[in-house]
Amino acid sequence: MKSTYALHLPLLAAVSLMAACNNNTTKQTQAGPDTTKVPAFEVSSIDSTAKPCDDFDQFVNGNWKKNNPIPSTESRWGAFNVLDKENKEVRLKGIILALAEQKDLKKGTEEQQISDFYRSFLDTATIEKLGISPLQPYLDKINGIQNLSDFAKVSGELEMLGIPGVVNFGIDADGRNSKMNAVYQVQDGLSLGERSYYERPDSSTAEVRKEFVNHINKQFSQAGFKDADPGKTILDFETKVAKLQLTNVELRDPVATYNKAHYSELKKLAPEFDWDVFTGAQGIKTDTLILQNKPYLKNVSALLKSTSPETLKTWLRWQVLSHFASYLPKPIDDENFHFFATVMRGAKQQRPRLERAIRATDGIMGMPLGKVFAKKYFPESSKQKVSEMIENVRAVYGQRIDSLTWMSAATKEMAHKKLASFTYKIGYPDKWKDYSTIDIKPGTLIENLVSAAHYGHKEALDKIGKPVDKSEWGMTPQTVNAYYNPLNNEVVFPAGILQPPFFNADADDAINYGGIIAVIGHEFTHGFDDQGSQYDADGNLKNWWTDADRKNFMALAKRYIDYFSSIEVQKGFYINGALTIGENIADLGGLTLAYSALEKSLKGKPEPALIDGFNWKQRFFLGWAQVWHANTTEAALRNQIQTDPHSPARDRINGPLPHLKAFADAWGCTGGSKMCLPDDKRVVIW
Repeated sequence: MKSTYALHLPLLAAVSLMAACNNNTTKQTQAGPDTTKVPAFEVSSIDSTAKPCDDFDQFVNGNWKKNNPIPSTESRWGAFNVLDKENKEVRLKGIILALAEQKDLKKGTEEQQISDFYRSFLDTATIEKLGISPLQPYLDKINGIQNLSDFAKVSGELEMLGIPGVVNFGIDADGRNSKMNAVYQVQDGLSLGERSYYERPDSSTAEVRKEFVNHINKQFSQAGFKDADPGKTILDFETKVAKLQLTNVELRDPVATYNKAHYSELKKLAPEFDWDVFTGAQGIKTDTLILQNKPYLKNVSALLKSTSPETLKTWLRWQVLSHFASYLPKPIDDENFHFFATVMRGAKQQRPRLERAIRATDGIMGMPLGKVFAKKYFPESSKQKVSEMIENVRAVYGQRIDSLTWMSAATKEMAHKKLASFTYKIGYPDKWKDYSTIDIKPGTLIENLVSAAHYGHKEALDKIGKPVDKSEWGMTPQTVNAYYNPLNNEVVFPAGILQPPFFNADADDAINYGGIIAVIGHEFTHGFDDQGSQYDADGNLKNWWTDADRKNFMALAKRYIDYFSSIEVQKGFYINGALTIGENIADLGGLTLAYSALEKSLKGKPEPALIDGFNWKQRFFLGWAQVWHANTTEAALRNQIQTDPHSPARDRINGPLPHLKAFADAWGCTGGSKMCLPDDKRVVIW
């Protein structure tokens, strides 16, 4: 489960660019919620030639993976993708198309905004006619840059559109005073997403860099830009920037990346860069801010000073073009897809324009769409049921804390305090924001994006120095995901994920405990993983552990890091155990809590009958495996290994199971089995 550690949110999040829909599903959606019963577990997914104790993923999902190849439009295909496709192609599509058929919608209403943005994305005739002319105001500003101060001003103005510079500012709760919002400074500006892409010497990564250069050259030619050798210029510049940045593992340290400073200190630290101009262009006014990495600020400021204005202008042109490429004429759009989707992730072709329109509209007007989605597809009864599940997990977690042998009584007392303080959000927000100031019009796609960006930027500015609104959501209701926010000490479960196979009202308890209960346990455990455990019950960065207990915890975590780091997913590409440790601990903790909760629920009751030949213990693990089943392209797998804090799907299934004695007992795994570890090799944290 992807967790959102909301530490450094940009002033404007990137717009979602792709869509998925299907014309023949409109009537089904408009008819209301689908009441068709979904099988708790599809036994046809099983590969009976595989042994569950040697490769549980292959045993449970082998036939599913064989019969569900990755669609040409995707780089990964699994339970999350299937459900997301259903939410968008059936449910959101019906909502959007119904609005698009209406006439004379009142200006400024959510219905008008949704309808007209959707129409503007589909209006390819206007998009082709306009070419890149909607970008000309920003390109003109770039063309006028003569010195570093000019660069600072234009960079700041582009930040308001969500176009990143090498330094970015964001607004979020203060890590040491979580009730108040603060300004954060973070590193940014790498087109390839992560430092390792600029450093790894292997042939696959070197080929990505080569393709990156070719891609930029082609995009500049398509846009009519006259820069000489832009691909090499930009790769060289970003490589220099990358070498100055923290790695994705180093960024996991919330203490090291929290450096509160007076604004004047920022100016002394990096005097070459005109911070007054940069922040002034964005409307940022603050006396204090939180710096992510002081050496980076000093070094990147010096790098900018030593870089020619022409190189900086070339790089900014690229940032603007790349940011809007998916909304520009077809040749630019197609080339953008070729590099970022095909080269980087292995997807073979674009989704149809209509499908992309649904996703793009969801990306811009996600919350207004979510309001309708939640009303149609998430009954109050489901909200109540999930609340009960969460409280069951909370109770079991408390019992698990009490039984720990590596944690002292003093730290257990504080752990109980944090656990009791957990809050949760289910389904959808209790209050909805007003989006009426976003100016959406037909035939003005880029301008619509800019208006939405300005709305998001102003919303962020208005938070500076003010109390945190803890009712705010970080995901839309239709999102197939969940998250833990350490600053709010909260777990959040959107309606989008509270559907089969994660939560199935028609399934037996064992399947649901292996699915949604393990997901809930996963998010709870994030409050106590290597990052979350550094925040107290109020969401502040504060040590509440004894030194001995922290040492014991980190020793267990180190063993788990080493365990995952030994897994080679492709030749030369190993899981980064240090990068994935938070998610891996959460998976192990989620399974541990869910299984304990299931055992507790069955005490004093008759033994559940076999279903499809499997007992309740086995079905618990079947439920876990079907949640994560997936096929992934080789390119996407390499990208995930380098950039993603989550282990690949196969290893999320198989990885934690050898550490659970309950798994070995359920499937009769013996010492000779590949997925059976001796007791002294198992890592038991919670």
